[in-house]
Amino acid sequence: MSKKMWFDVEEQESIDDCLKRMTDLGFRPIRRMEEPVFQEVREGSSVKREPIRQKIRFQGTKSEQ
Repeated sequence: MSKKMWFDVEEQESIDDCLKRMTDLGFRPIRRMEEPVFQEVREGSSVKREPIRQKIRFQGTKSEQ
């Protein structure tokens, strides 16, 4: 297993649940990244991008235990 790994906060999961999952697998968070998720909506002949949610990811490093 690598020393660093990314963990996504799932749709029906809280941030605390994701951090607990990381800890259970032996990782500790070192970086948080957020990015918007867009949906394309057609309005006549144009296409408009609307944000629908925020994607949250944590980078974890292997804990020294």
